[in-house]
Amino acid sequence: MSRFHVSITPEPDSFKSASNQGSQFHSSGLPFATSYPNSHLNMSSSHNKYSVLLPTYNERDNLPIIIWLLTKTFEENKLDYEIIIIDDNSPDGTLEIAKQLQKVYGENHIVLRPRAGKLGLGTAYIHGIQNATGNFVIIMDADMSHHPKAIPQFIRKQKERDYDIVTGTRYIGGGGVYGWDLRRKLTSRGANFIADLLLNPGVSDLTGSFRLYKKDVLHQIINATVSKGYVFQMEMMVRAKQFNFSVAEVPITFVDRVYGESKLGANEIVGYLKGLWTLFNSV
Repeated sequence: MSRFHVSITPEPDSFKSASNQGSQFHSSGLPFATSYPNSHLNMSSSHNKYSVLLPTYNERDNLPIIIWLLTKTFEENKLDYEIIIIDDNSPDGTLEIAKQLQKVYGENHIVLRPRAGKLGLGTAYIHGIQNATGNFVIIMDADMSHHPKAIPQFIRKQKERDYDIVTGTRYIGGGGVYGWDLRRKLTSRGANFIADLLLNPGVSDLTGSFRLYKKDVLHQIINATVSKGYVFQMEMMVRAKQFNFSVAEVPITFVDRVYGESKLGANEIVGYLKGLWTLFNSV
């Protein structure tokens, strides 16, 4: 019998109230739309360790804030963690900022694994996994599009049925997108609709990139994934279904980057469509 199934966390009351109130603001002054339920987990006795992989390129302004939010979340919930920063030789000095953050938070929590240049998201994850000491791996964007306050909910969901993967979704109750114009929203919805139609992956947000994996599961999926660019995240979910891994979904709110420029352009969209067609013909 196939192990692949998707479980969706229902929308808690706090999501509903946040949705009715519109955008909320974190104490740092940054807009975050969803208030995540966060009773402290206090899971230090479970011997789990969470390795966060943060590929970066020109994120010097965002990096200090996302690191602060991550450390605050892990420490308040008494979770063992490390944050692995994989910088691809950012010309804006992201790596220098990362070195300063390592001095503040310690080498046991901030691990620097820079590379010589832009070598792709897939190889960044491979590089990160090779240096990860946790038994769980969290992948997320470094530009604050993903709020770390959702991580405790990911962990609680994973423990419900020992799921192999927990993925954040913008497209179920409690999830959403803030800061995108209509063109960007239609692009994302269209990308997910076409992919779902062709590949039937069994998840509602195929192009999302905020996920929790068992480390050995992520390693197996990445070794089988051949796509590049934005198709990479999508193929990972397709391979998860192919390997019969269990997947759960948690609603998240995606907030458009505060600092820096989006890396999504016309070339990425064309590459996505080509990659999608290639993937459709290969699975």
